[in-house]
Amino acid sequence: MAEETFKRHNSDVNDANFVFGAEDSQDKTGPCAIILILISYILVGLTFPLSLCVCIKVVQEYERAVIFRLGRLLSGGAKGPGIFFVLPCIEQYTKVDLRTVSFDVPPQEVLTKDSVTVSVDAVVYYRIHNPTVSVANVENASHSTQLLAQTTLRNVLGTKNLSEILQERDIISHSMQTILDEATDRWGIRVERVEIKDVRLPVQLQRAMAAEAEAAREAKAKVIAAEGEQKASFALKAAAEVMSDSPAALQLRYLQTLNSISSEKNSTIIFPLPISLLEHFIRK
Repeated sequence: MAEETFKRHNSDVNDANFVFGAEDSQDKTGPCAIILILISYILVGLTFPLSLCVCIKVVQEYERAVIFRLGRLLSGGAKGPGIFFVLPCIEQYTKVDLRTVSFDVPPQEVLTKDSVTVSVDAVVYYRIHNPTVSVANVENASHSTQLLAQTTLRNVLGTKNLSEILQERDIISHSMQTILDEATDRWGIRVERVEIKDVRLPVQLQRAMAAEAEAAREAKAKVIAAEGEQKASFALKAAAEVMSDSPAALQLRYLQTLNSISSEKNSTIIFPLPISLLEHFIRK
């Protein structure tokens, strides 16, 4: 799997259509350049085998070498992995790492669409898929990608409401990844993933949102309590109708209440007295 991945990278490397001056590099070499190349080969032959220490270079499996000869990009694309040959004095090379790199986007103060100031930071994962383009088309591909990520984060969040920023992080991350990938394609960079790390709200806004949430919970609790009282009243009404048809049921309820009170080991015990017993004395 790794070999197939790096072979695919190698094929991308050989595609130098986006490199500035690529066509000029393929033009015929001038006579002065030919003379300098011949002198360089002669110098290598005269100092052989000591010249091998200077001319032979090695790059790792995850690296590529972009070679410039007399200031022009050498045809054939980037070299590597393994051993490659560099002529002294007239050729220079730049190593490019193909591994995935991550960096943190510093917290950005953003004014949302509903005029709320928030501080948002993110993390970006990218890799170089075309070493030749990343060296020839941009001075510092990594630094340029970081700056572009900062501006893209501010631009994308500026079109969102606070509720959308808090609830749609995945959508915002995917949108940022698409924008960055399209912009950095000409730099030979492929943005693999963007993640929103944290959204910091002002302290006063946090307090206001907390008070709003607490008020909403209290209102919901009151509604639930009122619904419970309503259901309880219907149940008591039904129980009263049942007990009115059977006086013994009411007495049994009295005894059950007395039993529950006595089980708690209270010093005071209340004996319920039926009102019917007092009717005779009240009439007298």
